[in-house]
Amino acid sequence: MKLLPCGDQAFLVEAEDAETVLGLYTALNETRPDGITELVPAASTLLVRFDPRLVSSTSLAERLARTRPSSAGRRGGELITIPVSYDGEDLAEIGERTGLGVDGVIAAHTEAEHTVAFGGFMPGFGYLTGLDPRLYVPRLDTSRTRVPAGAVAIAGEYTGIYPRSSPGGWRLLGHTEVALWDPERPEPALLRPGLRVRFRPVSRPSAYLIDARDSPPLPAIR
Repeated sequence: MKLLPCGDQAFLVEAEDAETVLGLYTALNETRPDGITELVPAASTLLVRFDPRLVSSTSLAERLARTRPSSAGRRGGELITIPVSYDGEDLAEIGERTGLGVDGVIAAHTEAEHTVAFGGFMPGFGYLTGLDPRLYVPRLDTSRTRVPAGAVAIAGEYTGIYPRSSPGGWRLLGHTEVALWDPERPEPALLRPGLRVRFRPVSRPSAYLIDARDSPPLPAIR
């Protein structure tokens, strides 16, 4: 990992990949060294903001250099199941491109366990890793001017859900009615770094459920 100063109140940690970033984020989030005020993971970097009144940049740099990514970053987070109607515009084309057919694409997407590596693009949008490599397909050559809210999509090695209507170039598998961003919730973003996600095919999704094998169910979000 490479450590770069970012102004006088932050460091930017450069890593090899999103999994390493998530492991480092998890390790620092669990222990939260004195002075760290915010951790912002991305595809290959982690922004570490700190309060210079509480910790010196030198001592924090030394602490960061000693920190090793946690293996719990990929498998230790809370697990939720998101219901999806697999009716996306690109589903049939993805089935042909991959050779899996529509049923095979749905099976590959629902059988995998995904992990939110980082957020970006818009409030509530999470980049999920763990996608079956057979579903690695490129973005559209030309982005759509409007992708509906709740659209479940894939592009490259990631899958994600559009929290609200916006332009977008990912290929659409289906949609969910789950609220990805709700300012009224204690944590507005449903998909936070480290969260594990499974997708469940349904015809009329209306809520998300915590996997009963991991923890008691939460009330449905309307």
